[in-house]
Amino acid sequence: MSGAPSASGTRAYAVRVAEDPADLEACFAVRKEVFVREQGVPEDLEYDAYDAGALHVLAVREDGVSLGTGRLLYGPEAAGEKTGGDLSVGSLGRLAVTREARGLGVGVALVRAIEDAARARGLAAVDLHAQTQALGFYERLGYTAYGPEELEAGIPHRSMRRSL
Repeated sequence: MSGAPSASGTRAYAVRVAEDPADLEACFAVRKEVFVREQGVPEDLEYDAYDAGALHVLAVREDGVSLGTGRLLYGPEAAGEKTGGDLSVGSLGRLAVTREARGLGVGVALVRAIEDAARARGLAAVDLHAQTQALGFYERLGYTAYGPEELEAGIPHRSMRRSL
């Protein structure tokens, strides 16, 4: 799944909604690379029932190499556990950028694409559960942390929200 880093890592990329099976497969492959292999998240925790109804986004380099992914949960499926029952709030999650694509702006582009999708669906805000080591990244994008630190898959997380 990984392309060659260095010079090829600086090629242009595009972010799109993953609509066909190949795009969805690429999203799941990026998540497996980042969360399961790199961070040690058990595979049975990484993939969940929310994946089927989520909007997934995919960053793809011009040569077809997948660089990152993320998902948006919204509506009744997200309102229960993910957004505290608020149907006007979406839940950004499973944001993953491959090691060779980090520092290229891929994560920012994915977050903005998810926010655009949330706006298009009439949502007023986006929540997320950020790994504490990524709080600064999300704060720079306008997210504010709230609530206590919690462990998810053995990794410390904080809830964050951004109004759209």
